[in-house]
Amino acid sequence: MAIAPFFFRKAGEHNLHQVAPLFDAYRQFYKQQSDLPAAEQFLRERLANNESVIYFAIDHDQQGVGFTQLFPLFSSVSMKRYWLLNDLYVHPDYRGQGIAGQLIEKAKQIVIETGAKGFLLQTAADNVQAQQLYEKCGLKKESSFFYEWLA
Repeated sequence: MAIAPFFFRKAGEHNLHQVAPLFDAYRQFYKQQSDLPAAEQFLRERLANNESVIYFAIDHDQQGVGFTQLFPLFSSVSMKRYWLLNDLYVHPDYRGQGIAGQLIEKAKQIVIETGAKGFLLQTAADNVQAQQLYEKCGLKKESSFFYEWLA
């Protein structure tokens, strides 16, 4: 079976209708209630305030099939920007076709374009499939720091 071509775009307000359903599905994956209007509003605010960068993949029918969202952070020690790759999602019908890897490549591009130190992400300890993808994409597991969390 041939793999259909996918196109990758940087999201703006004009194409949130393609990204918001993916963002809503991503949140449902993490056991949140579906709320498409709130999902679209959240993304609209992030973009309007330059608080995130979103890349998304579409198929030949202009249907959104995957996305990643990055948030800017800064390192005091290196005095440089770095990025938090906070969200990465591919619709289940499109998994296994290299979309997630290509979205990670888009994240790498923004690091280069902004002269950033790099990007970081986190995933669940039992999400072995994602960890394998990250390692395949050249990401390295951090073992020299502990992270604390206040919820």
